[in-house]
Amino acid sequence: MDLLNNVDSPADLRKLKPEQLPQLAAELRAFILDTVSKLGGHLASSLGCADITVALHYVFETPKDKLVWDTGHQTYGHKILTGRRGRMNTIRQFGGLSGFLKRGESPYDAFGAGHASTAISAALGMAVARDLKGDKNKVVAIVSDGCMTGGESYEGLQNAGQLQTDLIVVLNDNQMFISNRVGALGTFLSKLLTLGAVRDAEHSIKKFLARFQFWGESILRVAKRAKVLLFPGMLFEEMGFSYFGPVDGHDVVQLAKVFQHVKQLKGPILVHCVTKKGKGYAPAEEDQYTWHGPGKFDVASAKFLKTPVAKTPPPSYTAVFGKALVREAEADLRVVGITAAMPEGTGLDGLRDAFPRRYFDVGLAEEHAVTFAAGLACEGYKPVVAIYSTFLQRGYDQIEHDVCLQKLPVVFCLDRAGLVGEDGPTHHGAFDYSYLRMIPGMTVMAPSDENELQHMLRTALRFDGPIALRYPRGSGVGVAMDAQPKELPIGKGVRLKDGADVTILAVGNRVHPALEAAQILEDKGISCGVVNMRFVKPLDVELLKDSAARTPRLVTVEDNVLAGGFGSAVLEALTPGRAEVLRLGLPDAFVEHGAPHLLYDAVGLTGPKIADRIASWVPCKAKNPV
Repeated sequence: MDLLNNVDSPADLRKLKPEQLPQLAAELRAFILDTVSKLGGHLASSLGCADITVALHYVFETPKDKLVWDTGHQTYGHKILTGRRGRMNTIRQFGGLSGFLKRGESPYDAFGAGHASTAISAALGMAVARDLKGDKNKVVAIVSDGCMTGGESYEGLQNAGQLQTDLIVVLNDNQMFISNRVGALGTFLSKLLTLGAVRDAEHSIKKFLARFQFWGESILRVAKRAKVLLFPGMLFEEMGFSYFGPVDGHDVVQLAKVFQHVKQLKGPILVHCVTKKGKGYAPAEEDQYTWHGPGKFDVASAKFLKTPVAKTPPPSYTAVFGKALVREAEADLRVVGITAAMPEGTGLDGLRDAFPRRYFDVGLAEEHAVTFAAGLACEGYKPVVAIYSTFLQRGYDQIEHDVCLQKLPVVFCLDRAGLVGEDGPTHHGAFDYSYLRMIPGMTVMAPSDENELQHMLRTALRFDGPIALRYPRGSGVGVAMDAQPKELPIGKGVRLKDGADVTILAVGNRVHPALEAAQILEDKGISCGVVNMRFVKPLDVELLKDSAARTPRLVTVEDNVLAGGFGSAVLEALTPGRAEVLRLGLPDAFVEHGAPHLLYDAVGLTGPKIADRIASWVPCKAKNPV
């Protein structure tokens, strides 16, 4: 680390000679590898982007010049070079550095990034603001090929081409995103935007036509407009960009020269860099999915380090869902699955392998995924849209307008609901109860454990209308699994425990902490009942009113924001004054990153913390409800 240890800011980096840059990039990779091996995190993308990162900070005067990154998977090197090397041992840890870009963390993080396909739009906004203020700084958007499957990227590109302001887009093309590249655009990038025959063909054609002084260039322009697919960058040039590349994204000296050249040019420019995801660490180069976001591992052996456990952990909710979906697809040929570039993350890889013709990966295009499902439902199929809770927010208009308005039987399966952990606020599924239950015709349910999940999937696939089930990340509770799933009555909860002083109405993964809280309260002399409501919409009003009749106080518990969530639904359903209600849920704030058990404790949603809140509330009869 001879060079890296002396780089505490990009200003230090710019003191190096060009011939020193390859060594710095190698040291940067070694530091990233060492950091992630001890903590887990996003590895392969950051290794692949190390040379681009060094070259960008070497050429551009950051933070005066703005670097806008799409997502944060590729930015560990950026964090290290911008004064955060000494805190990298805290990345993604509770109270430590964010694993993504965060404006409040550093002036070098020009724009926060957790969801994909936002960089070009944000960078263009900054470029136009620069022009309006009369400033001269440069703005660079760094996007990956995966982000180019999202529609917002093209909305930004076409607007930039229209405005013709100075903007540089660096395309980091590693021929992967989280999983394999899919779709027509993926094929286009693979065949047309790679080194080799296509580039050579264009060079030969240009050389030949240059011999004809008067009409050669005209033919070249016409050929491009006619979309003769021999020209890398044709798509971008037609959108108004000057295209440079493909260039070797691992030749850091050459990259610096290219960036220095385009820095002097005017108008929208796209620099296409071909990279290798996981570059510099053979296991990550060979298995880019596994090493996209690994846990702790030994660098030398590439063996993952497992935390000793007393017994085998329960299966994850994702695994239970994936297995249950395959079983449903075996029984019903109309069942199809849709994912937005996350087959393994959502558990749809099982359906993909078992029934490839009924599995669809649409790329990072959640809006399209929802309306695509609506079209399938129109023709009698039973589409299951499996998307993380936080990412389904991107398809909200399509849920409301294309599915619910038309009362179409689309099943939304929201993995990573609630607090997901180290990925932090951009990935927490904290809002789905609120944004789904307000839509007319939508049914919303949440399983209390992995066994209930398989029953809810069966229920959803037999329901004639829009329906959503949301479940958390990680292992299940460890309950026994029924041999066969069963259909649950829509809008009906179940009483788990009777009580005389207070009743906890819980939903989803807060049901078992509620049971724990009830036992703690019993030990303190407070008689506490527990109800698993199961459905946020429609609410089991009969069970709710019965609970209010049994006890004078009700407590709602959810891992969703309080505003508009499950507790709000309970208040709306109750006759005013019928019972005192205490609502417990996520605060009106973006919850930071950290291990899930630490986060749930911090927001007061663990069993002991729920018990403490209730114990301090029950004796105070005159206290206003929260």
